[in-house]
Amino acid sequence: MYRALYRKYRPSTFSDVVGQNHITQTLQNAVSSGKTSHAYLFTGSRGTGKTSCAKILAKAVNCEHTVNGNPCNECSICKGIDNGSILDVVEIDAASNNSVDNIRDLREEANFTPANAKYRVYIIDEVHMLSVGAFNSLLKTLEEPPEHVKFILATTEVHKLPSTILSRCQRFDFKRIPPESIAERLKEVANKENMQLSDDGAMLIARIADGAMRDALSLLDRCVSHDGVIDSAVVAQNSGLAGREYIFTLADCILQKDAAKALEILNGLYNDSCDMERLVIELTNHFRNLMISKAVKDFEKMLICSQNEIDIIRRQSESTTLATIMSCIDVLTSSAADMKQGANRRTVAELCIIRLCTPALDVDVNSLVRRISELEKAVANGVSVKVSSPVPVQNTVTEPAPAVQVNETKTEENHNENAQNVKNEQPKEPKPAPQEPLKEEKTQPLQSNAGATVPFTQWPEVTEKLFAGNKSLIAMLSGSSAYVYDNKFLLIKGSPVLELYLKTGEYSKIIKQAVFDVTGKSYSLGVYNNAPKEENKSPLSDLLSKARQLGIKVEGE
Repeated sequence: MYRALYRKYRPSTFSDVVGQNHITQTLQNAVSSGKTSHAYLFTGSRGTGKTSCAKILAKAVNCEHTVNGNPCNECSICKGIDNGSILDVVEIDAASNNSVDNIRDLREEANFTPANAKYRVYIIDEVHMLSVGAFNSLLKTLEEPPEHVKFILATTEVHKLPSTILSRCQRFDFKRIPPESIAERLKEVANKENMQLSDDGAMLIARIADGAMRDALSLLDRCVSHDGVIDSAVVAQNSGLAGREYIFTLADCILQKDAAKALEILNGLYNDSCDMERLVIELTNHFRNLMISKAVKDFEKMLICSQNEIDIIRRQSESTTLATIMSCIDVLTSSAADMKQGANRRTVAELCIIRLCTPALDVDVNSLVRRISELEKAVANGVSVKVSSPVPVQNTVTEPAPAVQVNETKTEENHNENAQNVKNEQPKEPKPAPQEPLKEEKTQPLQSNAGATVPFTQWPEVTEKLFAGNKSLIAMLSGSSAYVYDNKFLLIKGSPVLELYLKTGEYSKIIKQAVFDVTGKSYSLGVYNNAPKEENKSPLSDLLSKARQLGIKVEGE
């Protein structure tokens, strides 16, 4: 009868346990010196050797001829424990034996002396599954058991154990096994089984196992049926890593903001019965990989991917920014949460894709940071970007009349005449001398009405001067226009994030200096907004107005 590899190659001595030297050495010393405790607690993630060490310890304390703290595996006691003929070592699954009655039976059995071995050993697996009453029933026996009884508790969720249990046990924390140690063990097993396992295949199995030796051996067992060398391609195919091209294609569409193509892919996956929640989770994991590759220099060791996928992740991460990746992860996690609340999964997935491909539709801080980071990356690469508001303005500003626009083909006299016409429309103000230094002042963005403004015809000259000296202003001021309000304020109409930039003293100072150099005048800067202001209404006046409409008489009127 064929036995699974993880059962066939389960460690039989402490020396066979991989990656837990800090625990196995301590237990060996305790057995050698005869100073073993009455109760042990083994905790750690799955497949790290908790149950294996518990069985080895049960054999070691009962072995007739221990070797450096290890059981000999040759005496009748060791063989009897291995084949199950000796009933003094009892393994209990707390997931299905978690009641008070089960623990009461255990306490009664513990009073009897062992039939064959020196100690009666109780191994309670998944001990955190015991009920509160069962824990309370176990306390006294666990604290002061009979001389011939030892307890070994194993759990993956130690935080669920009461402190009264923890204080009565010697605790050992099992760590995740390093990938290098798992790969080395897999090569040993493959040689014994006459398998051809390549180094890259062993390492990929080790990374997929995520620190669990049992998972690694189970995956190797799945690859046994393959004829020839078991390499990374075979492992990827048998582990489910292969066939995920649609994830990388969707990620490319998101990073390139191609919503139409992304929705077509989503529709095809839905027609192929792909679970939308699972798809969102896989996309989240992929963007997590992009985040790690962006933040860590040697990120390959932290990702569970084949070499081909590593190359794709590197390419995609280099084409975007960390802020964009983090914003996408935020949208994906919120969409996954919406699906768990019973919303239409297909609709939520489509909304998620559109939000990822069109960040201008989001008004939260993460989306704004993403858009700014993408603009900065484009400017750093020397790309001229025109920024427009994603929300259309209801009352658009009337374009300036041709008479006041700057025309490069006009003569200097016509230009001066047009400038004089603009000045006549506003109250005159003494013009400061050009030699007067520009004073620094804190810019307060001004919200104005469109009716009191005049187009600022020299704005193209100002922006040309700004772009020549500071490329970071191209993204903010590209396609913008300016207006003069009350002959004191220069109001700029442009990017939705313009106000944030103007609040930064460095940018406002640069713009004001450029305006002064072109016009010889000093203006206070503001943001152009042609929406009419609403008067502040008192809540009391609204209440009185409603009372009058209802025919209620108000005293004092």
